[in-house]
Amino acid sequence: MNTLYLKLQDTQWPYTYTDHDRQIARAIVVDQDGYYYFVRACRDDDFGKATIIETAGGGAEPNEELETAIKRELLEELGVNVNILGKIGVVEDYYNLIHRHNINNYFLCEITSFGRNNLTEDEKNVFHLSTLKLTYQEAHNEYVSRMDTKLGTLVGNRELPVLEMAQEILKNHSIF
Repeated sequence: MNTLYLKLQDTQWPYTYTDHDRQIARAIVVDQDGYYYFVRACRDDDFGKATIIETAGGGAEPNEELETAIKRELLEELGVNVNILGKIGVVEDYYNLIHRHNINNYFLCEITSFGRNNLTEDEKNVFHLSTLKLTYQEAHNEYVSRMDTKLGTLVGNRELPVLEMAQEILKNHSIF
């Protein structure tokens, strides 16, 4: 599997300084029928008011392997157990507003079973996370349409290339 590597700048907020790095495990998640699963977040915080689509995932705990982190995050956010098909790549980006450098490690995962999610209180009450089940084209359109906000632009710039690469991998390897 070819791996993607992108290093993006935050073009939405001015740069002042970066004071921390965050190792993040994220996934393009697909089911046996070829549907993609994402989270939708409705935010109204320092980043502004925005509704965005985003891959499921989150920060790896200290000394936690990325593969362990992605399986944990997908169970928490989507309520799914997965088989990791491979690593898609790494996208480094920045959130200038909170002085953070993100190292996003993207995996391609196939759902093996569905269960109940286990969202944190912030994910439920602050970000209002919900699950989206979309076709590739629906997901692509959703990312593009959500780039009408600063945060939506940051997320879309980071995740659209990953989604496109995942689609190519799935087509070229006849996985589904």
